[in-house]
Amino acid sequence: MSEAAASAGPRPRVAATLVLASIGAFVTSLDVVVVATALPSLKAHLGASLSDLEWTINAYNLAFASLMLTGAALGDRFGRRRMYVVGLAVFTGSSVACATAGSVGVLIAARAVQGAGAAVVLPLSLTLISEAFPLEKRGAAIGIWGGVTGLGVSVAPLVGGAVIQGIDWQWIFWINVPVGVVAAAASAVLLKESRGPRPRLDLVGLPLIAVGLLALVWAPVRAPSVGWGSGEVISALIVGAVLIAAFVVWQSRAPLPMMPLEYFRDRAFSSAGAVAVLFSFALIGAVFWIAQMLQVGMGYSPFASGIRMLVFTMMPMVFAPLGGIGADKAGNRPFMVGGLLMMGAGFLWLGLTVKAGVGYTSLVAPFVVAGIGISFVFPTLGNAAIGAVPPADSGVAAGASNTMREIGGLFGVAILAAVFTANGSYASPAAFMHGSRYAIVVAGVVALAAVIPALLGPSRSEAIAAAE
Repeated sequence: MSEAAASAGPRPRVAATLVLASIGAFVTSLDVVVVATALPSLKAHLGASLSDLEWTINAYNLAFASLMLTGAALGDRFGRRRMYVVGLAVFTGSSVACATAGSVGVLIAARAVQGAGAAVVLPLSLTLISEAFPLEKRGAAIGIWGGVTGLGVSVAPLVGGAVIQGIDWQWIFWINVPVGVVAAAASAVLLKESRGPRPRLDLVGLPLIAVGLLALVWAPVRAPSVGWGSGEVISALIVGAVLIAAFVVWQSRAPLPMMPLEYFRDRAFSSAGAVAVLFSFALIGAVFWIAQMLQVGMGYSPFASGIRMLVFTMMPMVFAPLGGIGADKAGNRPFMVGGLLMMGAGFLWLGLTVKAGVGYTSLVAPFVVAGIGISFVFPTLGNAAIGAVPPADSGVAAGASNTMREIGGLFGVAILAAVFTANGSYASPAAFMHGSRYAIVVAGVVALAAVIPALLGPSRSEAIAAAE
C-alpha cells in the first residue's frame, strides 16, 4: 500500500466512528425522558393508571443505569464493535416491541430490554471514539459526542411533544427503528474492532455490581411514591451499599478485576466521577422541572414548551465541540470549572426569576448562560475519565463515567421532587411555579458544589506528565 493510501485510509473510518457513535448516544439518551410527554396518550390507549405508566420511564432508567458497567465489560471481552452492534440491535428490536405493545405490562417489559440495549450502546460509543482519535484530537471528538448526548436528553420533550401532537404515541418508538437498523448495519461494516485487556469476564464481579447498582438506583426511583423513610427505600439503599462494598472487596482480590481500584486513587479519574454525579444531578433534575414548568406553570403545550427550551437545549450542539477543542489546548480543568460556574449561575438566575406570571423572555438569558455552561462540562467529563486510564481500559472508564452520570440524574429527579413537594404543588400554576423555583435553585447550588471536585482534578501539564 502506498504512503498516500495509508495516510488517507483511516480518515473515513474515523469520521464514520464519530458519526455512528454519536447516533447511538443520541437515540439512547433521547429515550431516557421522551416517553414522559406521552404518558396521557399511553393512559388513554392502554387503560392504565399514570402511576403504572411511570414504570415505562423507570424500567428503562433502572436497566440503563445498572447495566452500563456490564455493557462496557462485555465490549472489552467480546469486541467493542460487535457488542455495539448487538446493543443497537437489542435497542431497535425492543423499540418495535414498545411500539406494538398491547398492554402496559408488555410495554414496561419492552422498555426494560430497551434500557439494557442502551446500557451497552452508550459506554461503548464513547470507547469507540476514544479508540479512533489520537489524544490531541480526542477532546474535540468527545465534545461533539457530548453535545449530541446532551441534545438527546434535552430535546426529548420537543420530540415527544411534536410526535404526540402530530402523529401518535407509537411513533416515539417507531422513529428509533430505521435509525437503529442503519446505524447497526453501518457499524458492522465501518467500525474498527477492539478489545480490552481482560481475556475473560469477571463472573463474580458482574452480578455484584449489576444487582448492587440496581438496588441503589431503585431507591430514588421509588422514593417520590413511597417516601425516603419507607422500608422499601431504606432496604434498597442498604442492599445496594452492601453489594457494592462486596464488589469492591472482590475487585481487590480478583485476578482480573473488571474495575481496577487503583483508578480511584487517580486524581483525574476520581474527581471526574464526583463531578459526573453532581453535574447530572443538577442537569437532569433541573430539566425534569423546567419542561413541566413551561407546561403546567406557564400554560404552553408540550410542543410549544419544547420550542421555547431550544435556547437552552441547543447550546451543547454549538458550544460542546468548542469546549472540547479548548480542552485539547488548555486542559480539561479550566473548561470544566468555568462550565460548572456558568451552569450553576444560570440555574440560580433562572430559579430566582421564576414566579407566577413571569414572561418567557425573562427566562431566555439564564437559559443561555446555563446551556453554555453545560456544553463545556460534557466533553471535559468524558475526556478526563478516559484520559486517566490506559488506552486499553477506556471501556472501563467510559462505563464508570456514564454510570455515575445516570445515578446522579436519578437521585437529582427524586431529591428535587422532594424539594418541590415541600414548597409547591400541582394545585395551581402559581403553586407549581413556587415549587419549581426552589427545585431549580437547589440544582444551581449542586452545580456550583461540583466546582470543588473539578478544582481537585489535574492541570493540563500534570495530566501530560502523568500520561508520559
